[in-house]
Amino acid sequence: MDYDCISYQKSGYFTKLMMDYLDEKPELKQLYNRFPTLDNFKAQIVEKQHNYPFEHREILVSELEKQYACFEPSETTLNHIKLLNLSNTFTITTGHQLNLFTGPLYFIYKIVSTINLCKQLKKEYPENNFVPVYWMATEDHDFEEISFFYCKGQKIQWNRESSGPVGRLSTAGLDVLLTIFSNEIGTSENALALKKLFENAYLNHTNLADATRYLINELFKDEGLVIIDGDSVALKKVFIPYVEKELLEQTSYKKVTETNTLLKDYDVQVNPRELNLFYMENNLRERIVLEKETYKINNTSIQFSKVELLSELENHPEKFSPNVILRPLYQEVLLPNLAYIGGGGELAYWLELKSNFEANTTTFPILVLRNSALLAHRKQEQKIKKLGLTWQDLFVKQQELLNRKVSDFSNITIDFTEQKEILKKQFEALYKIAQQTDKSFIGAVKAQEVKQMKGLDHIEKRLLKAEKRVHHDLLVRIVSIQNELFPNQSLQERKANFSEFYIEYGQEFFKKIGAFFDPLDAHFSILIFE
Repeated sequence: MDYDCISYQKSGYFTKLMMDYLDEKPELKQLYNRFPTLDNFKAQIVEKQHNYPFEHREILVSELEKQYACFEPSETTLNHIKLLNLSNTFTITTGHQLNLFTGPLYFIYKIVSTINLCKQLKKEYPENNFVPVYWMATEDHDFEEISFFYCKGQKIQWNRESSGPVGRLSTAGLDVLLTIFSNEIGTSENALALKKLFENAYLNHTNLADATRYLINELFKDEGLVIIDGDSVALKKVFIPYVEKELLEQTSYKKVTETNTLLKDYDVQVNPRELNLFYMENNLRERIVLEKETYKINNTSIQFSKVELLSELENHPEKFSPNVILRPLYQEVLLPNLAYIGGGGELAYWLELKSNFEANTTTFPILVLRNSALLAHRKQEQKIKKLGLTWQDLFVKQQELLNRKVSDFSNITIDFTEQKEILKKQFEALYKIAQQTDKSFIGAVKAQEVKQMKGLDHIEKRLLKAEKRVHHDLLVRIVSIQNELFPNQSLQERKANFSEFYIEYGQEFFKKIGAFFDPLDAHFSILIFE
């Protein structure tokens, strides 16, 4: 297996905000606590140690033991849970929705990045313990986003009605998808293992949270991954003071709104609401809205006075669910966490949150961009070389790539930039003549300039089109290889499912990618499988 890479900056798939964050632009430094370097974890450890109550460890360990009671965690995972009782144990956390059969590859990449960072930190700070954590987004209610996965280009879709938190959703009916999936992947030994994994996860567990815990535990238990479900009475009790503050003071709205003014030069990922909480029951997750002195549950007839709502919070904290603005705070209050590993979109909204953490006297984690990768086979690499392409070429948008290659293949110059510059200078001279003679001619000169520039553009496009016909076969092969590696002209990791590679490599697949993933190295990995 070979490795190559390109910088995130050159990939063309990351936002300006993420590029500026990775480049440590000074204007962003007030939006994060510490930049992700090994050295910076020393101060992060000290700060979290001082700001994390020991009683939270006891509650956390007790709850994790309950959540794993009906599962078969590895000795490594059980040991990690026990270690969380110690003041020198810290977590590195990633979170994700409960995508069907993990959904796209980047679900896997986030977890592998988290495991690898724990290993790096243990080498650097051996006197401490580091536990990889996957936070299941069980309270999320966007079923459409998680209801499918792709296998060999085939979309395998779970069609059903859903409302309320997806973690509580019944897995009834997923036997139909198992049949579809089985037909796609064949009958090899690894294919049979995948079928069994799907069956044990979704047909032998009654809700999506338990099914996902089983699935991820089976894939990563040897690495000691700890999986946590925040939809818990015991854990929500810890968060009661923060929910109460949100209900009475709307702190997060004020702080995040202030921060977003600092991000005016970027696309803001999320905007806060006055109250960043949902009211949640089995088939309900709706926003809490404050109207005058009354707290109303959106799209329902449920409403509370302030006294009634605070009483409800005290008696049923599990009914109060944080939204995207408050969920990170909930996580960091509960866990002895040092860093959060996420994708570019996630880190973009985390960068809005530091001032709200400060207002809630909670340590803001180090933000680490997860590893990204393009997985290719040796035969694909050979095709790429024969076509005279580089890996970076393949990241270019398809039409632009084809235009570039036509120019490379052509015996004539199709770029008319030089001719346009000459034409522009000629018209500058004409403008001067018009100024000195009759200014009314300026409009006519301008019209003629536009006409001739358009004419050059038209000729350039016709030549390009003609050359594309000449080099049609080569271009078809370029399109073919790029479409193989960038399905639907998108990043492979956003479409393909791990099962496509598991069929060939089995459990070794995770070790293969893990051997090359360094979450503190800002490069897009290219992994070539034999």
